[in-house]
Amino acid sequence: MKVAVLKEMVAGEKRVAAVPPTVEKMVAAGMEVFVQEGAGVASGFADADYRAAGAKAETSPAALLESGDVLLKVQRPSAQELDSIPESVAVVAYSLQSRGDAELAERLRGRRISALSLDLLPRIARAQSMDVLSSMANIAGYKSVLIAANALGKFFPMLMTAAGTVLPAKVFILGAGVAGLQAVATARRLGAVVSAFDIRPAVKEQVESLGARFVAVDLAEHAEDAKGYATEVTVETARKERELLLQELKSTDACITTALVPGKRAPVLVTAQMVEAM
Repeated sequence: MKVAVLKEMVAGEKRVAAVPPTVEKMVAAGMEVFVQEGAGVASGFADADYRAAGAKAETSPAALLESGDVLLKVQRPSAQELDSIPESVAVVAYSLQSRGDAELAERLRGRRISALSLDLLPRIARAQSMDVLSSMANIAGYKSVLIAANALGKFFPMLMTAAGTVLPAKVFILGAGVAGLQAVATARRLGAVVSAFDIRPAVKEQVESLGARFVAVDLAEHAEDAKGYATEVTVETARKERELLLQELKSTDACITTALVPGKRAPVLVTAQMVEAM
């Protein structure tokens, strides 16, 4: 089997679909791996690292596309890349962003291209080792707190100095999924006073186990699906949420939003009025 790893062309994308240790495992399994020159530079991996792992460097993206049975990507292939991918090639990506995209599905079907979007893997034990969404969410939750701490004009922890006592920052996390819980844990480790909100009452114990206060809203509906993901709420519940969040944000120094409904655009929970009240 021949595996091709393309350089990501989306602005700001620094990830690469395969790192040298992964390439080494694929080569040991009998695969022939081709990597576009410069594909891993933004992630800290030089072309020499890939060659040392057994990969073959390829300068031309077009030639690379022609050389693989399986194409590895982080982001969905561009229109130009799709037109260049030979028929019957399999594309494996972190996210194809394909939900509801009938045009992409039709183009893939028309060219007989098999496409796998790893962010759509089911939440089952057998797929846990391939759960790329949780891995990225963990990083996002951690990094978001560091960005907030750097941007905030006050200290996160309480400081007792000769000049007086500096009270800790108050951080409010919206959404208590993987990213939200990591944000809670990171903010607590930095010494902030943390509270978190989620429409799923089941996560209350997880939030409190990390030392944060759980903010709940009275629900007349079940806001969680069978897989543990949040679902869309009614207009009345959304109104109650906004009222609750407005009161909480009045005393908040930093707010981090991680709320997500799978397959849909992330809900806009913080309004301009709420920001002005902070």
